[in-house]
Amino acid sequence: TKAAMIGIKACSFSSKHISIIPSKPTTIPSFSQPFKSQQQKSSLSFRYRTRSKFKLNSSRISGVSTEPEGKIIPSVENEGETEKFDWYSHWYPVMPLCDLDKRVPHAKKILGIDAVVWWDRNEKKWQVFEDKCPHRLAPLSEGRIDQWGRLQCVYHGWCFNGSGDCKFIPQAPSDAPPVNTSKKACVAVYPTIEQNQILWFWPNSASQYKDIAVKEKPPYIPELDDPSYYTPTISTRDIPYGYEVLIENFMDPSHIPYAHYEIFPSPTDREGGRPLEITVQTLDINGFFAKEEVGYSKFLPPCLFYAEPSEKLRQQRMLLIFLCVPVSPGHSRLISVNPRNYVPRWMVHLGQNLIIDSDLHLLHLQEHKINDAGPSNWQKVSFVPTKADAMVIAFRKWLRKYSGGQVDWGTKFRGYLPPTPPKEQLLERYRSHVLNCSSCCKALKGLKALEVTLQVISASIGIAAAMKQDVMPMAAKVVMVSMAMLFFAASKWLSHFIYKNFYFHDYNHALR
Repeated sequence: TKAAMIGIKACSFSSKHISIIPSKPTTIPSFSQPFKSQQQKSSLSFRYRTRSKFKLNSSRISGVSTEPEGKIIPSVENEGETEKFDWYSHWYPVMPLCDLDKRVPHAKKILGIDAVVWWDRNEKKWQVFEDKCPHRLAPLSEGRIDQWGRLQCVYHGWCFNGSGDCKFIPQAPSDAPPVNTSKKACVAVYPTIEQNQILWFWPNSASQYKDIAVKEKPPYIPELDDPSYYTPTISTRDIPYGYEVLIENFMDPSHIPYAHYEIFPSPTDREGGRPLEITVQTLDINGFFAKEEVGYSKFLPPCLFYAEPSEKLRQQRMLLIFLCVPVSPGHSRLISVNPRNYVPRWMVHLGQNLIIDSDLHLLHLQEHKINDAGPSNWQKVSFVPTKADAMVIAFRKWLRKYSGGQVDWGTKFRGYLPPTPPKEQLLERYRSHVLNCSSCCKALKGLKALEVTLQVISASIGIAAAMKQDVMPMAAKVVMVSMAMLFFAASKWLSHFIYKNFYFHDYNHALR
């Protein structure tokens, strides 16, 4: 449809990636420790916890080595080190601020943690609690915010302030000792911070991390807060395959002309693949850099993968941002940024959802095959002999070296993947995106109202034509019947458009 194509054009830019935001033309970015100020002159600056300086420049880009069987392996700095990546000592993005409704609590799962996000109007900040009432473990996300601005569990009415303290237990006698002051009546509170129009949380509620935001910050992207650039359009989508497959998919530009055929600009024939020169810099626990033909890419664990153009293309001011969030085995969340380009946000999301759905099913099945072989055996079961897979190989090697080949879920999961649901459920868009997107929810409501209006107009014209058929000339009857049919057809088309773009859109590669 025309609206869908507008959305696709708004979020597509080349045959390589999904999202773009403007980027200042400047020098190649670098990691630095410590990071002193968020207002940096570089194109993309990050404040982040590191034990060593990690910088990118053209003279330090290293190639990849080739094992006897032909697999391309990036070199690893300090190959013998045993340091492990601590998944619970980093900031994680929760939601774009524009999609959070201050009137209600929101349930979110991140890194296996069930959390509730709610607006504390007394403290004027978003709070993230463990989604569990200490009374009988009912989910607080099903509760409400009471008239005093407290989070209330609607199972028995217990109320909690922004510090997690229980302020009221309706069942406790007023003339008895105040049982609500017991530590057992408190809710676990996770540190939060708002940055780059996104709410972040620290997945550890221990008291020593209460003020972690003073010492540590999420990766900071200056362009997202720069009013002189395009207003960015942030989108989020829950994905029915795991974090590992999600993030490595963005590191794989060579799949674009095939998996997303006819969505991105592509050659006139079906075969758009070609050799790609991708080299990966020496990686360590802080991630890695990669040099591509048209620019540079950086993986900053746990969530951030971004790319920027080379010096020659920098005047185009493009920057690619993907935040890939581990949710649970077989589930992840994508938060990405697109340029607004003066197109309504919901139209941009139509195009992005089409892109995601075009390879979602095959990636879900791929993950199950990897899991059957064992995540640590990825290098043995995958044959990756070309430089086009250099970043994917680097990511899998980083994951194997610093995290045992998979996300550390603590004691919550045993690594089993959920079974594959029917395709209609796997590719559904309403719960995975629309329900959590303020723009798409509003658009869906408006389009449904328009559908009903078209049906009412069609019925009204038809009834009027039937009532006046004896006094109307034949020409007028034909006109009114034609108009009634036209409005009815428009309502049916709109109904199909709504279902296809907000609920389910199948993608059959064989028939394209």
